[in-house]
Amino acid sequence: MGTQGADHYFSPQPATPLKRRPLTVFLAGAERRLQTAGGIFSPDGVDKGTTVLLNGAPPPSPEGHLLDIGCGWGPVALTLALRSPGATVHAVDVNQRSIDLTNDNAAALGLANVRASTPDAVDPAVRFNTIWSNPPIRVGKSELHSILLMWLPRLAAGGTAYLVVQKNLGSDSLQRWLAGELAERYPDAGFTVSRDSTHKAFRILKVLRPAAV
Repeated sequence: MGTQGADHYFSPQPATPLKRRPLTVFLAGAERRLQTAGGIFSPDGVDKGTTVLLNGAPPPSPEGHLLDIGCGWGPVALTLALRSPGATVHAVDVNQRSIDLTNDNAAALGLANVRASTPDAVDPAVRFNTIWSNPPIRVGKSELHSILLMWLPRLAAGGTAYLVVQKNLGSDSLQRWLAGELAERYPDAGFTVSRDSTHKAFRILKVLRPAAV
């Protein structure tokens, strides 16, 4: 994620008063009329990193459980749900305003397969076929690492995660750290971490959990 200011998008309850406003964006090949509000990540539209992810990641799994880490008003979760109507999409955020907006935007699009919630409300037994995220780099390295280590080990066998990270915000060092950490913590899982693609100032990192043999 990017560089929103003092009323942090990662605050559970934003300090700014809730004032919703219409938002028209292009998602999954069509114009969508949604709602947004202040006090969340990228309230005025789809930010550059998320655009890179949505345009550059391979198609998500058509079934099973999919995950958006840090949903904001919902561009990633909504795109996953539109592209994989047979899957269940979990969208997590610590910001209650983001959760409410994602759920309401999903309802406005008739998407019954989106479940936006706080992270601890997701059943810990769920395993994810696809994870997409523009992770919240600005929360700080320690918190970011905790977030990624909460979710990436929950990839299903054969599942993949795609993370978009700016090069100047440490995409290469994050790739190295993830590779080492997952190998050390889960030596039998066979996780691989690679650079899937580069788009100007951004890299898309791919985390793969191999299918069980």
